[in-house]
Amino acid sequence: MLTQDELKRNVAAAAAEYALTRLKADSVLGVGTGSTVDCFIDAIAAHRQRFRAAVSSSERSTRRLADHGIAVLDLNEVADMPIYVDGADEIDLGLCMIKGGGGALTREKIVASVARRFICIVDESKVVERLGAFPLPVEVIPMAREAVARKLRSLGGRPALRQGFVTDNGCEILDVSGLEIAEPAGLEARINDIPGVVSCGLFAISGADLALVSSQKGVRHLERPEGAAGDI
Repeated sequence: MLTQDELKRNVAAAAAEYALTRLKADSVLGVGTGSTVDCFIDAIAAHRQRFRAAVSSSERSTRRLADHGIAVLDLNEVADMPIYVDGADEIDLGLCMIKGGGGALTREKIVASVARRFICIVDESKVVERLGAFPLPVEVIPMAREAVARKLRSLGGRPALRQGFVTDNGCEILDVSGLEIAEPAGLEARINDIPGVVSCGLFAISGADLALVSSQKGVRHLERPEGAAGDI
């Protein structure tokens, strides 16, 4: 039986193969954050001459890309990317996701918004029927932490400050458990509208376009159903 690390390496290799079908010599690749993305960076590094550069959603990924000799551009220098590759903490069958376990949710959302296609890479344990078992990360401006927490409690959540953690943006994370996420895009919009929220870890208004899911039987592809994301 394959270990979780082996599952991650398998889906990362499949994502690298897929990426190479979309990348050209002048392409910029969008890269997310996390342990599965680390494997993807390692897999794509052998083909770094096949594309121009990358844009990264975190300092962690930037360092790993640079260590492999891949040029990393500031997003302000990039107008278009064919694909963005990232993992997820949970993903449903409509390809809505919870992300932010690593704390890079805001930058992930920003970089993903520039790409034409979002490719989510996960092992099968991350696929769920309904989002919410994984606590929802919400990035907040520090002075607004308690005001935001009160609003999140009014939505039925139980927010907890991620102790000793500061995002690459200098902000804090509230991890919110107990939420009923029946309509992910609607909840994403409500939370994002709370003053003091930088971004929430629901990726539903703009979900993934394709999920590569690693299992004991291999890597399967899940395409986003029509109308599954972006309906508020």
